Amino acid sequence: MCMFSQEARDDRKADLASSEPARPSPLFERAAPDPYDVSRRDFLQHAALAGTVAIAGAGGTRLLAAEAAQQSHREANSMHTIQLRINGKRRDVPIDPRTTLLDALRERLDLTGTKKGCDHGQCGACTVLVNGRRIYSCLTLAMMHSADEIVTIEGLASGETLHPMQAAFITHDGFQCGYCTPGQICSAVGLLAEKHAVTDNDIREQMSGNLCRCGAYPNIVAAIRDNMPASGKNDVLEQPLKR
Repeated sequence: MCMFSQEARDDRKADLASSEPARPSPLFERAAPDPYDVSRRDFLQHAALAGTVAIAGAGGTRLLAAEAAQQSHREANSMHTIQLRINGKRRDVPIDPRTTLLDALRERLDLTGTKKGCDHGQCGACTVLVNGRRIYSCLTLAMMHSADEIVTIEGLASGETLHPMQAAFITHDGFQCGYCTPGQICSAVGLLAEKHAVTDNDIREQMSGNLCRCGAYPNIVAAIRDNMPASGKNDVLEQPLKR
């Protein structure tokens, strides 16, 4: 005779089934990672780390210091002092022969009104006047202009009196953010000195090398037109530059 009823045996089986942990389906089991399976990115990261550790090891600090000293020595030997006549004053400027006029103005002479925009001669923010002609200062070397008369935005005003073109830009609100404005004004002064612009379309065409990302072009044209000889206003061509 069986000591347990059928009902008791069924309850016992249910208890044992509930106590066993659930086994995941073989379809979802993740294979163990392969220690030799290394991606290209991981390899490069480990190689860079190993190189850094090697440099920082014995003698690495001395090697880096020696390279820095050699670099400083090369830079010192490449420096030359030139004279530039800027805004009516003769200035001695120690520069590397590869220094652009823009970098010499901003980094060596603290004339930061001339702006660095694209640094590729495409935006016109770095425009200055050299012997009365407008040029992109980022595309010319400073050493090429030791005998030239250079005028930046800082040299247009006479003391507290603004140059007529500067005053016209303020009157006609020819700017918004103002970053391109120094180049726009210098270019406008050079444009009128060239005496080729007659109509508004002429102004637009001949100022096309100076970009304004804020889109203040109609007001810029109005400011330039206000200073054209035919306007009856102060002739910007007769306004002496600061000496």
